[in-house]
Amino acid sequence: MDVKEARRRLGPGKIIGVSCKTVEQAKAAEAGGADYLGVGAMYPTDTKSDTSQVTVETLKAICRAVDIPVVAIGGIRADRIQPLKGTGADGVAVVSAIFGQPDIEAAARRLKETAEMYLGRHRRRKTVLTIAGSDSSGGAGIQADLKTMLANGVYGMSAITALTAQNTTGVSGIFPVTPEFLAMQIDSVFSDIRPDAVKIGMVSSGELIRVIAERLSYYKAENIVVDPVMISTSGSRLLDEDAVGALKELLLPMAAVATPNIPEAEVLSGICIRSSEDMVRAAEIISREYGCAVLCKGGHRLNDANDLLYRDGGFCWFMGRRIDNPNTHGTGCTLSSAIASGLARGYSLEQAVERAKEYLSGALEAMLDLGSGSGPMDHGFQIP
Repeated sequence: MDVKEARRRLGPGKIIGVSCKTVEQAKAAEAGGADYLGVGAMYPTDTKSDTSQVTVETLKAICRAVDIPVVAIGGIRADRIQPLKGTGADGVAVVSAIFGQPDIEAAARRLKETAEMYLGRHRRRKTVLTIAGSDSSGGAGIQADLKTMLANGVYGMSAITALTAQNTTGVSGIFPVTPEFLAMQIDSVFSDIRPDAVKIGMVSSGELIRVIAERLSYYKAENIVVDPVMISTSGSRLLDEDAVGALKELLLPMAAVATPNIPEAEVLSGICIRSSEDMVRAAEIISREYGCAVLCKGGHRLNDANDLLYRDGGFCWFMGRRIDNPNTHGTGCTLSSAIASGLARGYSLEQAVERAKEYLSGALEAMLDLGSGSGPMDHGFQIP
């Protein structure tokens, strides 16, 4: 079964592995959304008598070609693990080497100790930088971004644009950082752990936006996701005209994708959005004007959480379902961070959006209920 179809049937939070024998199959499985690979059979086995064997060199090549965990399968016994040393395999899968033994507990312990001795690799996890404001209540901003990134399999880093004093009932204070200090944060990240993607969220001034654009241009940053946080859920304008102008002039042309909600898309496109056709028209205007892909989010008073992706003159819909949960604080931050995580891991934009929407739905369906206002989602819903 196709991985995408399996994930659709199983729902969010399930770990899906794919068996493979070649580098090509491994890359295709990773691109399709597999969580791990089973490579083999490595040795003759009673449970896989009709399969051909995979060489140690092929196992090594597969481990080098992908970023998801690789498990060696087929005929594995304790005395057959050492030859796999140096391949980069993360572990082994066994059946009879444990269940066919008279002392199952002792056999499992021996296999575990042997695998820990000879297997495992130091893998470079994909990385994402979030440039956004801090949310002291933890539901949005930097805090939501980092939780989302961890849950989506990447290593998150941050450059904070402002401190906020806020909770589920509202914001009581904002303390912006200086442009010089924001530049220092970005430099510190790029000079040591280069991000595979960048997510940009709340930036309160044109001066800070200009610093971000200059530093990202200097480092030739890739996979930039811009969440144009311009208008609050209550309808309040969050950016002044100078900041909006800098956003349009500097950040949007750098973006791989921008993720406006409907009020923000209206500001950026200059048209009023009242229908699905209006969403398409607005996204087309923004994309042509600024040269980036546009994900116009329909969950804000329209379209029952269906989102429109417009890129390269064409568009596609990502159908969603409205989840009856009043706790939606940080949904925009979460979605854009999940998209950036997907792009960092090598998924296409369409795959990254689809996976991000699936993750967001799972976080909402967990029905976390904290605070007396519009509370946060459960970003760690997949964690027991």
